Amino acid sequence: MGKYFGTDGFRGEANVGLTADHAYKVGRFLGWYYNELRRRAGDETPAKVVIGKDTRRSSYMFEYSLVGGLVASGADAYLLHVTTTPSVAYITRMDEFDCGIMISASHNPYYDNGIKLISGSGEKMKEDTIELIEAYLDGNLVVFDSKWDTIPFATKEKIGCTVDYASGRNRYIGYLISLGMYSLKDMKIGLDCANGSSWNIAKTVFEAFGAKTYIINAEPNGTNINRNAGSTHIEGLQKFVVENGLDVGFAYDGDADRCLAVDENGEIVNGDHILYIYGKYLKEQNKLKNNTVVTTVMSNFGLYKAFDEEGIDYAKTAVGDKYVYEYMIQNDCCIGGEQSGHIIFSKYATTGDGILTSIKMVEVMKDKKQKLSELKRGFTVYPQVLKNIRVKDKREAQSDKDVIAKVDEVAALLGDSGRILVRESGTEPVVRVMVEAADESVCNQYVDSVIEVIKAKGHVE
Repeated sequence: MGKYFGTDGFRGEANVGLTADHAYKVGRFLGWYYNELRRRAGDETPAKVVIGKDTRRSSYMFEYSLVGGLVASGADAYLLHVTTTPSVAYITRMDEFDCGIMISASHNPYYDNGIKLISGSGEKMKEDTIELIEAYLDGNLVVFDSKWDTIPFATKEKIGCTVDYASGRNRYIGYLISLGMYSLKDMKIGLDCANGSSWNIAKTVFEAFGAKTYIINAEPNGTNINRNAGSTHIEGLQKFVVENGLDVGFAYDGDADRCLAVDENGEIVNGDHILYIYGKYLKEQNKLKNNTVVTTVMSNFGLYKAFDEEGIDYAKTAVGDKYVYEYMIQNDCCIGGEQSGHIIFSKYATTGDGILTSIKMVEVMKDKKQKLSELKRGFTVYPQVLKNIRVKDKREAQSDKDVIAKVDEVAALLGDSGRILVRESGTEPVVRVMVEAADESVCNQYVDSVIEVIKAKGHVE
């Protein structure tokens, strides 16, 4: 992680941690950099960058700032308008853009925003390019064997233009619809759109399959994205599914790259459940590549117990869907994701895609003629206690020898009946201490014992 960009883009409170000036400079660099790459390859046509945004009030400000920077550097900016992160990844790859930009702070409150960058292959942008952007923002850019105190503006006919590209979003919707394998005329499906990017996409897709759709939180006003809605506040959908007798419900986050589900009884089906259900389904069909499901270190201990029972191998990566995807590509795996609902189906997408995840869950339900509550049987979630503690220096707190000793002690006491994980936040001055065990009181006891050492050693802010 760099100074500005974390595991999922450049994120901060709008015009506080992330300003319109930042966005303009990011646009300036990307427009110039991709034009220069083209020029050095003998191509004088302008670079093409596609941009999507979520429903936050500040997204328009950042969109215009990015466009200003891009066209000032001579690149053409194509606008998808309000759309999902996975749609930007899809269109970037399919329509051969130099890169894609998504303006969103995902599940964060409306006053935050972010800039997510996507490579021409539809994947999260590589770290070496991110490092160049950060160097430019700090005024110490060295690239192409030169130090650049300033980068040139485009002039005359070289100035870029802006293109309305809503047709790209519509093509993505068509792509999702093409993946449907079953008629859903006999199903009642609930959709919680978090007043975010999925509000004008998810309903269209499921109605095309013939489902009777029940929609909540699909009236964005610029300040209600994720507010008591979506995958981070799923209790509303739980109640909605039960009250309306629905077969299943799906909740998305602000930019719809994650999905959590609710079964017919109103019980949560999180990302780990989804990995278990679809991993098991693929194995039964002899389609689970390398017999492996890719998880992160935050997946529940019970998931690994369930995979062991099914004879399914698993890998653990650092937290972040970019790391999951990198492992999947390097090791030829077809399914992976996070407990939070970022699920990647590498045959169909290069990023987590909440609506796609919904489609695949319904596919399993229809094919196996089972309810979601039945499909998740065999996976028992272990109690998990996760506590955050604000510290002066995340790395210093984690590397303290006494903290390490306490963590090792807890791990030894848990043995193979649980686990402890201590990790730093990617976006805050916070250390996260998590314990999973068969008993919640044991989890609390061990988490508190580690936090006490962190406090005693003076690391607390």
